[in-house]
Amino acid sequence: NCYPIISGNTPTSISLRIDGNPDFDRIQEMLSVFGSKPVVLKDYVKSEKHYWREACYITDASDREQVERVTRRFLELRGDQLNEGLVYREFVPLAHLAEHSKSGMPIAVEFRLFFANASLIAASPYWEEGEYKDALPPTTDFERIAKNVRNRFFSMDIAKRSDGRWMIMELGDGQVSGLPVALDPKDFYERLFAAVNNAA
Repeated sequence: NCYPIISGNTPTSISLRIDGNPDFDRIQEMLSVFGSKPVVLKDYVKSEKHYWREACYITDASDREQVERVTRRFLELRGDQLNEGLVYREFVPLAHLAEHSKSGMPIAVEFRLFFANASLIAASPYWEEGEYKDALPPTTDFERIAKNVRNRFFSMDIAKRSDGRWMIMELGDGQVSGLPVALDPKDFYERLFAAVNNAA
């Protein structure tokens, strides 16, 4: 529901609720907006990014055989944990940080921001692997966008593009957004407590 709010600052995305077997004719028609560009696949909350090439990354959105293979594998892995449906997002080249030690997935320079009552309460490197040479990114524009999100507690993942610009990867419900390893839990919950009490 927040996609219209962040659409100018996040990769082009299409979503499709599913109940049962996916309609690949409809999926392929919707994917035409991407042409032959690469896309990544997730559900409304989670991806299978650690199965990068078999259940997340599609090199050519117009390649129906590949779309079906990756989508079916994604659905198999998600099982009854599938949240709502399918989301296909434009793959945007990001500033490279490392390769994931277990899955081989490319890791980008990415940060997780937490907002409570429209105020930024915490920001931290997303990944525990790789060496973050950047200080915390400029957040002013993202704080402005966050004020339009009608949710009292949410996360915003942002990433550095290969051209140096920053963009929003996705928003998440704060209740189920994991704390990055670099974020001290005690400090985080003290800030969250203060933000909630100040708004009461």
